[in-house]
Amino acid sequence: MAYNYDKYLRLEKMPTLWCWGCGDGVILKAVIRAIEACGWNQDDVCVVSGIGCSGRFSSYVDFNTVHTTHGRTAAFATGIKLANPDKHVICVAGDGDAMAIGGNHTIHAARRNIDINFIMINNFIYGLTNSQTSPTTPQGMWTVSQKSGNIDPTFDACEVVKSCGASFVARETILDPKKLEKTLIKGFQHKGFSFFDVMSNCHVNLGRKNKMDTAMKNLEWIDSITTPVKKWEALPAEEKMNKFPTGILKHDTEAKEYCEMYKEVIAYHQGNRKAITQADFAKKI
Repeated sequence: MAYNYDKYLRLEKMPTLWCWGCGDGVILKAVIRAIEACGWNQDDVCVVSGIGCSGRFSSYVDFNTVHTTHGRTAAFATGIKLANPDKHVICVAGDGDAMAIGGNHTIHAARRNIDINFIMINNFIYGLTNSQTSPTTPQGMWTVSQKSGNIDPTFDACEVVKSCGASFVARETILDPKKLEKTLIKGFQHKGFSFFDVMSNCHVNLGRKNKMDTAMKNLEWIDSITTPVKKWEALPAEEKMNKFPTGILKHDTEAKEYCEMYKEVIAYHQGNRKAITQADFAKKI
């Protein structure tokens, strides 16, 4: 069956400004294919992006879109979702946008378990602003801000949001677009905060200074540091330290969603005096 994916794109903006070989285009296609599979109406979707290469994402898709300030994607998306709880809200942010300046907003969106789909495009570097260290840059790698090699400990973004209360957490790479698409579909259909760590290449601003000067070399490196979660679980502890598990890492269908709790509070104050007990809210934890 043929699908018309062009209807989801602002074709007048094509071609994109992303570098040749960049994985952002692969992620964009996986997202619109997942939306098509979910059967969502275009007018019911809002895509929020911030600053950086990933910030251009909202420029290329024909949905309701918001291009926000650096690190504020989750904050804007929270307001949009609370005002329109029946709509589908998707955040797209880079690793710097999501975990550095925007880390505070990201962890609280996860803590609230608000029904937002948060896609972190993780290329391990501040790509657009010329190669500064990001929270996911591996130790030892050259960056423009740490030319002797990065000494900062590296964030595992999935572990961060899992610990904060996100109810759906997954990691995929652009090496398998169909698997990425299937994982996005599962997360989009989940009620609660869905977080996707999507590892992608930046052979221009990460790779060239770290012996990965082509897209394929950068992708081969990503392939070498990832493994499916079932295989990862079987590895010895010392080998797990050098690999990131891919797949669905957490899927909690019992956690209570924030907009639903907020609706209960509104109903209570409007006269429906059914007691909202601590035990009710404890179901979320």
